[in-house]
Amino acid sequence: MKEKSMSRRSFLTGAATVGAAAVAAPALLASCSGNNNKLTPLKKEGEYYVPELPDKAIDGKELKVGLVGCGARGSGAINDLLNAANGITVVALGDVFGDRLFPLRDQLKRDWGQDIPDERCFLGFDSYQKVIDAGVDMVILTTPPVFRSETFKYATEKGVHSFLEKPIAIDAKGYRSIMATAKQAQAKGLSVVVGTQRHHERRYVEANKQIQAGLIGDITGGNVYWNQGMLWYRQREAGWTDMEWNIRDWVNWKWLSGDHIIEQHVHNIDVFLWMSGLKPVSATSFGARHRRVTGDQFDFFSTDFVMENGIHMHSMCRQINGCSSKVSEFIQGSKGSWDSETNEIKDMEGNVIWKYDEEKAKQEFEQHNPYVLEHVDWVNHIRKGTAHEEATDNAISCMAGIMGREAAYTGQTVTWDDMTQSEQNFLPEKLELGPLDLASMTVPVPGQ
Repeated sequence: MKEKSMSRRSFLTGAATVGAAAVAAPALLASCSGNNNKLTPLKKEGEYYVPELPDKAIDGKELKVGLVGCGARGSGAINDLLNAANGITVVALGDVFGDRLFPLRDQLKRDWGQDIPDERCFLGFDSYQKVIDAGVDMVILTTPPVFRSETFKYATEKGVHSFLEKPIAIDAKGYRSIMATAKQAQAKGLSVVVGTQRHHERRYVEANKQIQAGLIGDITGGNVYWNQGMLWYRQREAGWTDMEWNIRDWVNWKWLSGDHIIEQHVHNIDVFLWMSGLKPVSATSFGARHRRVTGDQFDFFSTDFVMENGIHMHSMCRQINGCSSKVSEFIQGSKGSWDSETNEIKDMEGNVIWKYDEEKAKQEFEQHNPYVLEHVDWVNHIRKGTAHEEATDNAISCMAGIMGREAAYTGQTVTWDDMTQSEQNFLPEKLELGPLDLASMTVPVPGQ
């Protein structure tokens, strides 16, 4: 059977082409809507991070970069970095498979004049160490997520700035490792950016500023969605070992991807946690598998998160062909609501009191692709010498997804303390392109 594909990136195209500007100041908008009450900020300016998002990174020190994981996401990320900044040299590539690495090397030479010699092209499960040891200043880590914590730890120990593709943790041990490594990165003054690109998407950044200014009041709840058709999959081919098949089909195996509530839907969960400043204390969830072709994951999840102040956030994600699609976030407040689908904030009577001004943004900026802008921000921090660390917040968002997954798998309510203290560890003790215990990789049955 031929490989089926639906790019996450193409699915986000509409969201990735807008810029950032409010049509009016929050206080003015509140007044125009008939609400003369002074806004009470959730956080004051300077108490939360607002990225600078110029079209291109500042010029400065020549930077050497390595890439670990040369598949579709890694190929996209290294090209995004080269679009984001001048003075970047790709010095090393690493992957388990040569048929991922060498075509990318050819493309980088053809399109960017970046010539990576054979001795800087590393294959195998230890290739991340060789790439990081190749004299790089910065490294892009885009392997399947189960490997993220170990690669980030090694890069930080070596004093290398990291770009971490999400999700960065898919089990309890990985979460604790990321949290510890993030502290080390902070202590070393490193810049760590995570691939939750909404943090660098102009319309989201501007909406967050309005929410933090108090335009929707105190946050009282929300809904987040990633519903789409089935993602790509790979049927096993002759000559592939168990491990090779799993890695080539990684997005369908929970030990590699964490299941799509984390691998993909973490984007939307993360938006609510980012803008609310809250983390969940418990999750009650259900899900099932109906039509997935390979792997051992669910097709959908529906999760009720109880946040630490008692409010609820509902999370919904589905990957089933022929069903309605919805990828967005909605946050309700005591004075109004924000909807990422319309880029609007409405008051409690349904009047639009703020709307993201796309036309103004197009006049002010040329670059509106958040996949590029996240690298602009990364390079700017490195060249300015201003440490910046996003791994901590993203690890918390990943742990929320882990809670939702385990609640659905087991049929039990799962708490933050249960999961963060768990011994759960998906990484195999032995990493080699050989056999795996596929019989143990069964689809979970809630209640058992």
